Amino acid sequence: MIHAQVVPEVTDADFDAEVLSADGPVLVEFTADWCGPCRQLAPVLSAVAEEEAGRLKVVRIDADTNPGTVTRYGVLSMPTLLVFRAGEPVRSMVGARPKRRLLQELEDVLG
Repeated sequence: MIHAQVVPEVTDADFDAEVLSADGPVLVEFTADWCGPCRQLAPVLSAVAEEEAGRLKVVRIDADTNPGTVTRYGVLSMPTLLVFRAGEPVRSMVGARPKRRLLQELEDVLG
């Protein structure tokens, strides 16, 4: 499978700088290697990152290797998508979804 755009990974160490201090909205995918739905979601997130470049930053964080951030935001299942704006989580979505539905759910955040 070819990814048009690789979604960058953040860690506990750089989460605040990459996500909370970002200028615009940031979509964070909490993912894990063992998570099947996360693999389904990967090409969707790549496409959204490409289409919304400039309006939305898309990153992923490995839940297994970054327990601090997972605990901080009470993430219980993978994949969890959190949208941050101005350092605060403003939207939470759990589970894989098709691109069209994801874009619909992000409309008010991007608008």
